[in-house]
Amino acid sequence: MKQILSFLCAVLMLAALSACGTAEEDAASSSAPAVSAVVPAFVEEPEPEPYVPTGTNPLTGLPMEPEYETLRPVAVMLNNLKAAQPQLGTSLADIIYEVPAEGGITRMMALYQTLEGENVGALGSIRSSRPYYIELALGHDALYVHAGGSPQAYSDISKWGVDHMDGVNGGSDAKIFWRDAERRRTMGYEHSMLTSGESILNYLSEGHFRTEHKSNYTYSQKFVEDATPLNGETAEHVSVKFSQYKTGTFDYDAATGKYMVGQYGKEYVDGNTEEQVGVTNLLVLETAISVISGDSYGRLTVKTTGEGKGTYFCGGKTIPICWSRANRNSPFVYSTQGGIPLNLGRGNSYVCILSPKTGSVTVS
Repeated sequence: MKQILSFLCAVLMLAALSACGTAEEDAASSSAPAVSAVVPAFVEEPEPEPYVPTGTNPLTGLPMEPEYETLRPVAVMLNNLKAAQPQLGTSLADIIYEVPAEGGITRMMALYQTLEGENVGALGSIRSSRPYYIELALGHDALYVHAGGSPQAYSDISKWGVDHMDGVNGGSDAKIFWRDAERRRTMGYEHSMLTSGESILNYLSEGHFRTEHKSNYTYSQKFVEDATPLNGETAEHVSVKFSQYKTGTFDYDAATGKYMVGQYGKEYVDGNTEEQVGVTNLLVLETAISVISGDSYGRLTVKTTGEGKGTYFCGGKTIPICWSRANRNSPFVYSTQGGIPLNLGRGNSYVCILSPKTGSVTVS
């Protein structure tokens, strides 16, 4: 009995000591100053600056890699019949020239400062040459891509020493072209010839032509960030009638700062992207155009040199301008009616060349 009582007393004493220890610890803990954990403030890493090439595209004023600045551009002849739509690769063109051809139709010549790094893809459909398109290409010292040509065009190519690639009567250059099976089936043989940026570059890499401008070549066109004409008239909707067959439309989109192109009653799209083509600068140049006397096909002669009147559209505004061109190896020079050099907006351009006798421009 005494052993049991001793055991119970020992247990009670241990419990008391444990309680005292806990109380003391609690007291010590409560009297100690509170220590707050230091949490470092979150510092957001700044977004890296987007890469901007240090060169400038001479045809658009936009940044590009410096090694492309002095390249000879590539000029590509494009079929513009309604049956041949959509064209391919036009959304990446730096300049599009549209000029009447025989029978009221028009053709386009798309100019690319470089086919490198642009993922240009297929281009076409490719159609034949005319002398005035050759003259436009020569004004940019361009390498000329076409599929066939009029007798006078072939004569001029030979006489003027034009560096060209021909999909109809070419030699080794013919390998850069092919007939697209689907287009041939649905559009017709004459609307099926294509080439591509890659094919052209591969051919040029073989050393057939000079690919850099000569040191004395100059292209004096200047570009600015906002070329909206001061005191210009409103021009949000522009209709350019080339003939009874072809009228182009250009509707200003303030969100992009571009004129969105239409033709044949619908949006003008690049078949590679299925997106509507938009341009920063729209120029309409008036010149003398007439049917070549005795030409059974009704082919045209188009005056591309000398000087004339025109109209410039940018930023939803328009002003009258003047154009001049010293010779077929010179680019167009644009000025205001007061003789001040015209600055274009940084971006691509669409140049319509028409006769005031058969064509017209409507603005609203």
